[in-house]
Amino acid sequence: MLHLIPAPLHRLGLRLAHAVRRRWWRLAQVRLQGCRVLAFDAEGRVLLIRHSYGSGNWMLPGGGLGRREDPLAAALRELAEETGLALDDARAFLTVDEPLYGTTNRVHLVAGQAAGALAIDGREVIEAHFFASDALPPDLSPALAAHFTAWLAAARQ
Repeated sequence: MLHLIPAPLHRLGLRLAHAVRRRWWRLAQVRLQGCRVLAFDAEGRVLLIRHSYGSGNWMLPGGGLGRREDPLAAALRELAEETGLALDDARAFLTVDEPLYGTTNRVHLVAGQAAGALAIDGREVIEAHFFASDALPPDLSPALAAHFTAWLAAARQ
């Protein structure tokens, strides 16, 4: 049904919803649960995306976990929703707590081999590319920039 909304209007709605969500997290001190995916292509490059809302920085695909949702299942769902890809040999390899908009986000990191054709909707995700670990874009999200090397090493063990 959302595909009936013109893409520019949909992106505006996502930006507004994200602003409201950030305020709610800060006020309610909600403890968040999320996931991020290190999806590798056949050449060992990692997939990064840019959302139409938020900072506009490059980040790993991922998102929030539903109530009682398994982190691995959430990672597979989020990757498919955001990029159209599946993840072969998926495995959870690390869990970290990080600050996010005045609260704490428990992030479950999942790695695997990307499978299928990359397809973004141009609404939530506006750009997606595979990058070599030594050729990352300069505008990474701060959390990813701070931890990428360690997360990459842990994912490849």
